[in-house]
Amino acid sequence: MSVFVLDKQKRPLMPCSEKRARLMLERGRAVVHKRYPFTIRLKDRVGGERQPLKLTLDPGSRESGLVITREDGENRHVLCLYTLVHRGFQIREALDQRRAFRRRRRSKNMRHRAPRFNNRTRRDGWLPPSLQHRVDTLSAWVTRLSRLAPITSLGQELVRFDTQKLINPEISGVEYQQGTLLGYEVREYLLEKWGRECAYCGDKDTPLEIEHIVAKSSGGSNRITNLTLACHDCNQAKGNDSLEAFFARDKGLKKRLRKNRLTAETRYQRVIREQKRPLRDASAVNATRWALFNALKETGLPVTTGSGGLTKFNRQRLGIPKTHALDAACVGSFEALHDWNRPTLVIKSTGRGAYKRTRLDKYGFPRTKINEKGEIEKVTLMRNKQVNAFQTGDMVRAEVPKGKRAGVHIGRVAVRKSGYFDIQTPSGKAAGISSEHCHLIQRGDGYGYHQEPSIHQQGEGKKQVA
Repeated sequence: MSVFVLDKQKRPLMPCSEKRARLMLERGRAVVHKRYPFTIRLKDRVGGERQPLKLTLDPGSRESGLVITREDGENRHVLCLYTLVHRGFQIREALDQRRAFRRRRRSKNMRHRAPRFNNRTRRDGWLPPSLQHRVDTLSAWVTRLSRLAPITSLGQELVRFDTQKLINPEISGVEYQQGTLLGYEVREYLLEKWGRECAYCGDKDTPLEIEHIVAKSSGGSNRITNLTLACHDCNQAKGNDSLEAFFARDKGLKKRLRKNRLTAETRYQRVIREQKRPLRDASAVNATRWALFNALKETGLPVTTGSGGLTKFNRQRLGIPKTHALDAACVGSFEALHDWNRPTLVIKSTGRGAYKRTRLDKYGFPRTKINEKGEIEKVTLMRNKQVNAFQTGDMVRAEVPKGKRAGVHIGRVAVRKSGYFDIQTPSGKAAGISSEHCHLIQRGDGYGYHQEPSIHQQGEGKKQVA
């Protein structure tokens, strides 16, 4: 992954390679300005030559991809890959819980209170907090990356799933239904919905075909709720049978299920559950796409757009694996993509904590305990944010010399009043780490960071394990 470079006056220069950044740090020509994303600041240079860079976004409901590329005519060179993990569904669950708690308290104490929810106005373009979070987070990272690199243009995948096309596949008069992009919107949505595996037997490393849950000969439609993905064997074996009959009688299916360590009952229940699931993710993306587009235009940089079907067409044409970050690299029109096999920095939105200091049970009542005097008191969180100069959300490096947690742990810290912290690492949580072993890497900014290896490095790791 390329390293961001700032000049002596903290103005962005062209990113450099990791080797070049390491040499400048060793020779004392630069200092570390920021750890995530890794940025150095030069001591002996003001200004320099710059090339136009483009920041492209692939918005998603749960994760979004960001990529910084250098455009060279019809060729695109990847410099940095990022995956931004949203917490919109967590925000929605928190608001639902707060609403339920308030409703219970009001119904208990004020049974006949007049409703106030229908006399409040909302501004034009208002979005629920869970959706506004996606727009604000992506806009914030566009601004942040523009301060670290000389970004001259922006790109966005404006239409990922066309819900009108999903609901009514026979709709006509749309350009992408003609030519090479025919069917890409439906197939891409089904791949996301069914986890890129056969809905019946669970096979992943096999070509998948679009399958009608209720066969058309039995009255089934082409609506998205009646479509799934199946491997060739399951698609041929099911034919026009019903789900119950197929899972009950087909011996080949049972053999494939045993190979994948699955049961017919669990797979049958999953198909029924996913069949009834609403277009929640697609709706979240469609509801925020124009708000994000308008936010990007306010930056003053030129913004180009592309469709989800075109993104997948480019990715399959070039033989590029499926990731959110690489999807962002494939947005728009271009001929060739170079240097895409790079590590990806995963940025997880964690927030900056909560104002709530009282712990609640599942019914909304404050948790209580018996103190030393035999009195009942509420269970509260500690009032001080910092413990031994550390705060929840800081990125730390802990070097534990001995004991059960011996080793090096790098990740996001959760402080405890006792001085023994929990560190969230990519491999799991390391609990009970003393603050004496912790060294600060970067102050908390509302995000957690970890780096995923490149596709080539992942393949080398699998070979070593084998």
